[in-house]
Amino acid sequence: MLPLSLALALVLVLSLVCGAGLGAAGVGWTETARFLWAGLSGGTVHAADAASYTIVWEIRLPRVLLGAVVGAGLAAVGVAVQAMVRNALADPFVLGISSGAAVGANAVILLGAFAGLGVWALSVSAFASALVAMALVYAVARSPRGLTPLRLILTGTALAYGFEAVTTVMVFGAARGEAARSALMWLLGSLGGATWAQVPLAAVTVAAGWAWLRWRAEPLNALAMGDETSAALGVRPGRLRRELFLVTAAVTGTVVAVSGAIGFVGLMVPHVVRMLVGADHRRVLAVAPLAGAVLLVWADVLSRLLLAPAELPVGVITAVLGVPAFLLLMRRGGYAFGGR
Repeated sequence: MLPLSLALALVLVLSLVCGAGLGAAGVGWTETARFLWAGLSGGTVHAADAASYTIVWEIRLPRVLLGAVVGAGLAAVGVAVQAMVRNALADPFVLGISSGAAVGANAVILLGAFAGLGVWALSVSAFASALVAMALVYAVARSPRGLTPLRLILTGTALAYGFEAVTTVMVFGAARGEAARSALMWLLGSLGGATWAQVPLAAVTVAAGWAWLRWRAEPLNALAMGDETSAALGVRPGRLRRELFLVTAAVTGTVVAVSGAIGFVGLMVPHVVRMLVGADHRRVLAVAPLAGAVLLVWADVLSRLLLAPAELPVGVITAVLGVPAFLLLMRRGGYAFGGR
């Protein structure tokens, strides 16, 4: 596991450097490395290089860093959600939180809500509506028996359809075609609006969520085997599921607020990692965030390059990569949720 984690960490660092240099306006590898070092060390660049430096340091680097954070968060939460509901098809969006966030984001894009918040309006509105969606799912799914997997899935799916209906009405009612296009780009996921201001909060939230999941890796192993087994091992499944719900909702709401609804990362990456390292959540949670970060960094690079200077939603790229890869995984003999 350690060699794989170290290899992925190295690949991630190289991917970040490559991602900062690749784009419609190409910047050479030597220049990219020089600009990154100047930015990290507080050095200076020649006036003739000011435009290229701005592209690398102010536009692309926060974008690739945010992509790595979002990919890591989605992958870690995907592992947790699949264990929480014991469903191989679960991903971070099965709880309806991303659909709830979409309502708030589109209220800003299409209706101009929270305009007084300026550049923070979209993120704040999306996160707030994600919290509202989380509260609704929790209130409806909770029963005298606690949060059971089936009730969570059914409630999250049902409310997700409701939130998507609200979003559709808002898009069709948009007076401006450009606003509807922006809303569609956000719904499919995009890192085009990444700024340095967004990176720290997202990184801290994802790191805290990942650290908590790593700390609870042993109880997650028990929970994945069923409530009866986990109770026999001293784990309180109802309480653990409530804790998982809060952590996954907070991380999902944060990453969706800054990147939109990017699919397939939280579904596909945990399965691939389980095939490589087994079902033990201690190993899976050590590898999955790194794999998710690398995947999303390169998906974002492809979204910038394929139709340059136009840009594809990064969610389209993850779907194009994820659908055949996931179907291929499912065709492998002997594979099942939880391991081989």
